[in-house]
Amino acid sequence: MNAEKLPPFAEDGSLNVVIETPRHSRNKYAYDGQSGLFALRKVLPIGMSFPFDFGFVPGTKGQDGDPLDVLLLMDEPTYPGCLVRAHLLGVLEANQTEDGSTERNDRLIAHAVASSRTSTPKEIQDLGPDVLGEIEAFFTNYNQIDGKKFKVLRRAGVNRAKSLVKQATQVG
Repeated sequence: MNAEKLPPFAEDGSLNVVIETPRHSRNKYAYDGQSGLFALRKVLPIGMSFPFDFGFVPGTKGQDGDPLDVLLLMDEPTYPGCLVRAHLLGVLEANQTEDGSTERNDRLIAHAVASSRTSTPKEIQDLGPDVLGEIEAFFTNYNQIDGKKFKVLRRAGVNRAKSLVKQATQVG
């Protein structure tokens, strides 16, 4: 698989998301473009796991130099390397600070197109303040483990999320 050659958006306009780490996993995987494999990056402490599938948008490059990150809401966890078509819900615009250096490291939030739910969220605010608060707490704690500070600057909707993907597009 060569994820870098995939476009960010599918022909039907949905977002392409490559899963790195499945929901409920304590193992953090990361795609290694050189080998085309998924490498184990770290193991989270007992009691901590990813709240939803986590991956990236292929064909993009964020301000941190990596593809844009996506937290993907769906019925069941997938597996590393799974390509999922998704609808953008919005974005958590955030700064990440390490060793005194701060850079943007936003988290897109999306919902899988393939879903058995009859009622699906359309915008990030449809998730409710409790779910959004838990997602923000996860990323704050996840970064704190590595001595990084994660600060959400704002929650923004679909239009802002699409704009960020278009700005970060490297292929297509």
